Amino acid sequence: QVQLVESGGGLVQPGGSLKLSCAASRSIFSFVRMGWYRQAPGKPRELVTTITRYGSTNYADSVKGRFTISKDNAVNTAYLQMNSLKPEDTAVYYCYGRIPGDDVWGQGTQVTVSS
Repeated sequence: QVQLVESGGGLVQPGGSLKLSCAASRSIFSFVRMGWYRQAPGKPRELVTTITRYGSTNYADSVKGRFTISKDNAVNTAYLQMNSLKPEDTAVYYCYGRIPGDDVWGQGTQVTVSS
């Protein structure tokens, strides 16, 4: 059973930065794709960004130029660097991984952007 564990969430002021981490219980090179989704209260879960096995990335329009996804295969961890945070970025952020035949989700980490 593959597990993903997020960390790095918290409270930050508007304009601030946070870096989320997603640690996998096995080699992330086995993931076809990894990514981050988020869900704000009363709203559906939405895609934030993805990265393929070979490093191709995709971003939601709302975060382009502010968020950066990356991964380090050596430590089996994916990251989400979030800069210029806005109150509307407040949500629970979920790490996601696609392996052949299955989707894997982390438990989520809360990000709150507020003054």
